[in-house]
Amino acid sequence: MDPLSLILTALVAGATAAAKETATAAVKDAYQGLKTLVLNKFSGKPEAETALSGYEKKPEIWKEPVKDALAGTAADKDEEIIKAAQALLAKADPQGHAQGKYNVQFAGPVYGATIGDQNAVTNYFGDSPKRP
Repeated sequence: MDPLSLILTALVAGATAAAKETATAAVKDAYQGLKTLVLNKFSGKPEAETALSGYEKKPEIWKEPVKDALAGTAADKDEEIIKAAQALLAKADPQGHAQGKYNVQFAGPVYGATIGDQNAVTNYFGDSPKRP
């Protein structure tokens, strides 16, 4: 998984898991640790902080602003953040982590990739089909 997707996935998984009463202290602590590291990167950028706060509640709406903020602050190149995201996913979804679910890597240009569970995507390469 590319670093940006890894961080975004970990933030959503952590926020979702931490909101449940059944979440372990380890998951909550790992989430807070990752969130603190990301907020440190966003220091002095209130729009990025707002996007992160919104992403916790409505990830589908705030994904692109958070993704842009992460890329703009080079958070996706920060080894400490990447390791924290991996550790959080290992705690929040140990079965998926053990199966390699969060280990998707691209080694070149990618066109039309979808990462996640139960996704449905239709890709058209070249000319778009004519609509009826």
